[in-house]
Amino acid sequence: MSNFEVGQELAAVSYPIDRSLLVAYANASGDQNPIHQDEEFAKSVGLPDVIAHGMLTMALAGRFVSDVAGGSANVKEFFARFIKPVVVPAGSTVNLIISGKISAIENGIAKIDIQAICDDVKVLGMAKAVISLS
Repeated sequence: MSNFEVGQELAAVSYPIDRSLLVAYANASGDQNPIHQDEEFAKSVGLPDVIAHGMLTMALAGRFVSDVAGGSANVKEFFARFIKPVVVPAGSTVNLIISGKISAIENGIAKIDIQAICDDVKVLGMAKAVISLS
């Protein structure tokens, strides 16, 4: 992992999200909010369609960070704000694209700026991670 350099772009990873993943995540997490599974309900509350769970989006970004870090034990900090939902229309698969850039390296610690994009829309803001390089 010590081969990182400041300014280095980290390869983007695409995470497919479809309605079956939303059902599986809802069952695993216990978050059965109908905005994640019921199109009619989601639209009735002003959403464009069913949306992915925010914590699912965050978890996939965290998976990216953990993979870059060489395992979750090397992740020291991870933060992001939800700024736009990941919209998942019926019968389709959307791709959440996570990428990053090394913003600083000091004393065996790297700071990473994370980007999360779905359908050309930035879905996480201020997303950052700190990882140990040792």
